[in-house]
Amino acid sequence: MFFASFSFSPFFALVPLLVGGVFLLVFILIILQLVRGAARWQKNNRSPVLTVQALVVAKRNEIHHFHSAADSSRLHASSRYYATFELENGERMELPLSGEEYGLLAQGDRGRLTFQGTRYLGFERHRG
Repeated sequence: MFFASFSFSPFFALVPLLVGGVFLLVFILIILQLVRGAARWQKNNRSPVLTVQALVVAKRNEIHHFHSAADSSRLHASSRYYATFELENGERMELPLSGEEYGLLAQGDRGRLTFQGTRYLGFERHRG
């Protein structure tokens, strides 16, 4: 007769609402990220492809560590790479690029930067 002596707490009525609210919030955040990514992709596609003289003024990378859902004992990492370019008019822009492109650039390189919106398309270093 354990169940007969158990009294119902109002807190337990809130638990399903709290859990549902958290799931709803996560779902909304995922949708917002997808919409932002699609808008950025569309804006980049509408932007002209430009090639300008530029200087590589900085490089950076972000390393994100995470555990695998299948094996939480293993730590995984992913890297994102960025380069900051200074254009002829003095404007600076940071563009994401691949690890291979990141490795080919050096701070102080001068050359021709090709980009479309916020999309890095290439950098041709000046020889000499």
